Amino acid sequence: MTLVIAPAKLTLSLKVTGVRNDGFHLIDAEMVSLELHDVLTIRDGEPGMSVSGPFAEGIPTDGNNLIARALQLAGKSAHVHVEKNIPHGGGLGGGSSDAAAVLRWAEFDDLVAASKLGADIPFCMRGGRARVTGIGEILEPLPYIARDVTLVVPPFGVSTPAVYKAFDSLNARYNGVNDLEPAAITVEPRLALWRDRIREASGVMPILAGSGATWWLDGAHPRIHEALSEATVVVTRTRPL
Repeated sequence: MTLVIAPAKLTLSLKVTGVRNDGFHLIDAEMVSLELHDVLTIRDGEPGMSVSGPFAEGIPTDGNNLIARALQLAGKSAHVHVEKNIPHGGGLGGGSSDAAAVLRWAEFDDLVAASKLGADIPFCMRGGRARVTGIGEILEPLPYIARDVTLVVPPFGVSTPAVYKAFDSLNARYNGVNDLEPAAITVEPRLALWRDRIREASGVMPILAGSGATWWLDGAHPRIHEALSEATVVVTRTRPL
């Protein structure tokens, strides 16, 4: 039996730099690992998966889960139990980090192959802080910077494929930190309402994490939970390698 930590991932900035012939979007992003994490218990042998924890509801435990696909990619058989502490559907890389943890356990280190499972998986395999380019498989490690961040996860998710499709159709320049923010709001207009509520509660303009639905703020803002009771508010810290 092996315990493996699977840290959440936060996309601090994201630029879309092009589209490959196979339809995958090229990015230039800065990503960091967070202290917020899932815990995986991995046992060799009979395959299977189980989930517990505050965000276990709705997590598939069949072959559609990225964990099962990661085990298949690595040629391993194991039972994996996940203590789910990372809110899902918010773009915090919970599923990708779980899959990356399995690949680390299996000593599988092919970032290009891993990127075919999910664009965030290569970064989650390495962790820390990095510039991420290509479709997610090219990593440039950056010096660790300790910082607190506040995550606000609204009570709904956003489809990443739908956001990229909207981005392509909008074909508009954006001077913000995250190129996907206007497209995400087009797909899910409630994001704009939450952005404004968070700004009003904190006095700070939040930034969308990747394709959403999580908004994040630099620093600790624990008291905003009172004004945003329907959301999951997490104050956490960046995590080194």
